[in-house]
Amino acid sequence: MGDYLTWAQLLVSMGDPDRAATGSDTAYTITASRAQRMRDDKYLYVGRYLNEASAGGGSKMLEEGELDDIFGAGLRVFPIFQDNGRTLAEYNSPNGYAHGRLAHDQAVHFGFNRGTVIYFAVDYDATVEDMPKILEYFRGVTSGLSSKGKRYAHGVYGSRNVCAQVTQETYARYSFVSGMSWGFSGNLGFPLPANWSFNQIKEYQVTNGTDVFALDRDVHRDGADLGQGDVNRAVSPAIDLLTNFDQLYALAQNYGSGDPNRLVTDYYRQARYSDYRWTQLIGDVDWDFVAYADSHGAKLLSEFTDPFTGQTLGPQHLLATTAGHMIKPPLVDHSHANAGDVAGWAGDVMTFYGNWRHDSDSVASGYTYCTDYMAKIGVSSSFSFEDLVEDVDGFLLAEELRAGKAITTALREHYEQTGGATRFQDFLSKRFDSTRSTAQDAAHYILTALDSPIINLGRVALEYEGGGVLIVLSHTLPDNLLQPFCLGFAETLFARAGLEESSRATLLANHAKLFSGSAG
Repeated sequence: MGDYLTWAQLLVSMGDPDRAATGSDTAYTITASRAQRMRDDKYLYVGRYLNEASAGGGSKMLEEGELDDIFGAGLRVFPIFQDNGRTLAEYNSPNGYAHGRLAHDQAVHFGFNRGTVIYFAVDYDATVEDMPKILEYFRGVTSGLSSKGKRYAHGVYGSRNVCAQVTQETYARYSFVSGMSWGFSGNLGFPLPANWSFNQIKEYQVTNGTDVFALDRDVHRDGADLGQGDVNRAVSPAIDLLTNFDQLYALAQNYGSGDPNRLVTDYYRQARYSDYRWTQLIGDVDWDFVAYADSHGAKLLSEFTDPFTGQTLGPQHLLATTAGHMIKPPLVDHSHANAGDVAGWAGDVMTFYGNWRHDSDSVASGYTYCTDYMAKIGVSSSFSFEDLVEDVDGFLLAEELRAGKAITTALREHYEQTGGATRFQDFLSKRFDSTRSTAQDAAHYILTALDSPIINLGRVALEYEGGGVLIVLSHTLPDNLLQPFCLGFAETLFARAGLEESSRATLLANHAKLFSGSAG
């Protein structure tokens, strides 16, 4: 019975909604007065819309300044994107791609922090027969978000079956279940998806003095999406990252089981790099340690400033890459690649390949696409400059960990000292033997080799994530088209290494100003 009706829902059915339903969502503006009333009614979370479109017209989007009122009452927000979404005809790859990009832009406009989950809605009774088109739409969504730099993760709103299928096929981070739509065929006989975060159970009118507004009551699952309690969060300096890791490493040592370095990477993988793909690729995280660290005050940092370039980096991606290379070391033949590489640079190459094929009508040359869009500061793509830095630093950190260093020591040598000033040169030397042909061959290998089912399936998923389901997959693309793309990847790395060498004085001067975060 627990698979079909949660304890929280049983509490609601027995007339105790206050103990169960701490989540809510609404198409109504949350004023300061409404937010306070909701908090008094024991709500902790509210879902609000990033965009305006709706079937019935009227205002439903977040208003300017509304988030201040919500946060001021102690509520947290989870964003929803819905552009009508009431008929199957609306669900296709081009719409998904456009919606993913628009949702990104709207989330940035409102200041949502890196890693926020945006719930994309399927607000009708989608049947089993409808699922291919629904999945096509969500692959378009992931492609759109990817093309903007993968700042945000996608979630899904819909029936139990919709949420489960979208999660299974497109790796949605969380599901927001339309549980109050009891007549939906997708809710009948289907269990709650394992990744459900909110379950919508009742719509009612709230009377707040003379003010009346509609609110949906949602059950929130403990340990799931906590939404956002602030926006426009200040980026931490690198010294804060090191302090955070000192504390986390001490907890890993006190935990008394497992490799402390691995446990630290596990903790940072938990939010975005622990789904089925990642567990198949490099193994699961130690969830008992995650719970232990949380109970002792550990926290995830979402961003920090690279003290050499001044760019904003994501430690979660950085540490997932580190884990991959630590668990799956590079092959002896550096012109080949493996699962550890897919956890870093090779995974980004796969997604970026999808970007190129999506845009190939306008940029036919893979070489040109790489040299114009890969790892360029200020250019939106699925393989941004920040992604490359995180891939490179993750690889270099893993090299040090395999050599026996504590992760805290390796991080300090890289960011507090001057290891990061030669990161691209060191990466080319240690991973690709400082030769273009080796880098080109490794990229070609990971895009075409068929000897690892796990990597093959992951490659298809990442290429679809980058370009949608209509693209030509890399292992079927003629080699005269694929090889220039792989050469473009190699040339991009060498261009970065050359610029790094000529800019060493600038990088070190940046470090002197930026490491402690005291630069004005």
